[in-house]
Amino acid sequence: MSGGPPSALEPPAPGTPASADPGPLTQLERLAPPTTPARPSRWDRPAEPKDWRWFIGGLGRVLISVGVLMFAFVGYQLYGTGIQTAQAQNRLEDEFEDLLATAGGAPTATDAITTPTTEPAAPDTVPATVPTSTAPPTSSTVPAARLTPPPQGDPLAKLTIPTIDLEWVVIEGVRPSDLEDGPGHFPETPLPGQYGNAAIAGHRTTHGQPFNRIDELQVGDEVIVETFVGRYTYLVTGQLIVGPNDYQQVIPTTDPTVATLTLTSCHPKFSAKQRIVVTAVLDADRSDLVTAPYAPPADQASAPSAIPGDDLPVTASSDATTERPTEVTTPDSTLAATPSPSDGAGTPSIDDALAGGTGSLATAGLAETASASEDLFENSWFSDPDAFPQVAIWGALLTFVALAATALSRRLRRNWVGALAGIGPFVVALYFWFENVNRLLPPNL
Repeated sequence: MSGGPPSALEPPAPGTPASADPGPLTQLERLAPPTTPARPSRWDRPAEPKDWRWFIGGLGRVLISVGVLMFAFVGYQLYGTGIQTAQAQNRLEDEFEDLLATAGGAPTATDAITTPTTEPAAPDTVPATVPTSTAPPTSSTVPAARLTPPPQGDPLAKLTIPTIDLEWVVIEGVRPSDLEDGPGHFPETPLPGQYGNAAIAGHRTTHGQPFNRIDELQVGDEVIVETFVGRYTYLVTGQLIVGPNDYQQVIPTTDPTVATLTLTSCHPKFSAKQRIVVTAVLDADRSDLVTAPYAPPADQASAPSAIPGDDLPVTASSDATTERPTEVTTPDSTLAATPSPSDGAGTPSIDDALAGGTGSLATAGLAETASASEDLFENSWFSDPDAFPQVAIWGALLTFVALAATALSRRLRRNWVGALAGIGPFVVALYFWFENVNRLLPPNL
């Protein structure tokens, strides 16, 4: 037999004590890998030394957290803001339908009713409507209802574009808070259905992205706007891309004798580098009566609230100088415009409104509004300084919730307990923090 180690199956050599025999089980244990001691709980581990590895590990955790928050913020912008806007649109649509029902329908050309003058009476007859003036009797005219601007944030019209499946309630105003609820009308421009350029802005990628597909509009596509006083059909005439400083080239009225419509948003998608502008002109044959822009008196602090269905004052005078309804000729057709009252009620004449354009509106107290709209058109960063305190408050609350959840987990030595207790308050605080951080970004039309 060789001098190698004895096999486990061979009997022990004579004279070997029995206790020295390892036996089969002991031999298997000697062949098994060594066991490692159980890893202590994270709560029982000693504090890590604050060397370079500690700093690198902390920086990595911070970067991972920032990355997760950025992805969450993108999700909030694309989907969270859409939920908020959808709720606002449901509310605005109900309000619009109620106001539209109160208005009692759209005006037509027949709404301008002319009352015939009283024929001179016979010498021996005294009619009940004898003029007190010696001037020749004239007619009195009741013009069609003219829409006046509602307060900012209130529903103004319903915008429908069949070719891109767009149907949204338009509100008055283009402040960031207004555009969160839907497309907004530039207050310094005429209203839809009035002479001049009515301009509407809307988001393209966030807050329900109402203008997401306006780049698909082609020349001749219909843009339908329904207001409290009429339904107006515009036809697309083209689109152009301009810079953020080109407000004066696309928003103010250039021809006050033509009713036009401008839709604007950011370009390209997911960017605020440029602006896309879609222009359209009124199709008079498929629209209700067009009126002159409303311009309040120069000494009036603010425009009165619109009351759907309210007509302009009745013009009745026995003076031979009373103005009659005028006609404004457009390239497409001739449309009757509202007469110019001379009762001193503060409503401007059509000649003044058309000749003045946006200038007359600016002198009525809208210059500041126009300046604010121009700033919004530029989409500057940190344009809402009132958001800074809210960002700080909600950020502090967010940090407090995270620290409290960690402390609860450490106290109970269970990670899931702190996570379960803190997830609800953390998500709520995170939502409002995102909402206020979003106010500091470009409005992203």
